[in-house]
Amino acid sequence: MSVAAAPAGFVLVAKVGSIQPGTMAAVKAGDREILLARVGDRYYAATNVCPHMGARLSDGRLEGSVLQCPRHASRFDLTDGRVVRWTDWTGIKASVSKLFRSPRSLQVYPVQVDGDNILVKTGE
Repeated sequence: MSVAAAPAGFVLVAKVGSIQPGTMAAVKAGDREILLARVGDRYYAATNVCPHMGARLSDGRLEGSVLQCPRHASRFDLTDGRVVRWTDWTGIKASVSKLFRSPRSLQVYPVQVDGDNILVKTGE
């Protein structure tokens, strides 16, 4: 399939097999960098910037479908973007942090696999 034949709004970001199960990578989708993760045979795409403090999420850890930010250990479920944990801070530090940066979900994007192409719809 050529890029021109991609479904409306979807862009080619990678080839099947270029990302091993249990791993993630930064890829280009149009003019933006996104995170592409593979959990088993499923692929997930999300913004590559943590909504807490802007860390590059592809430098974090992946445990199942949960992504952990490398900076403050915020955790997000890639299946829907929901916050699993908003930093690993405790006590007063956590309370003050939430006053300035309230927990926000991670922006996730639809993914389709067509043959050996991985396509993502980013709204561009």
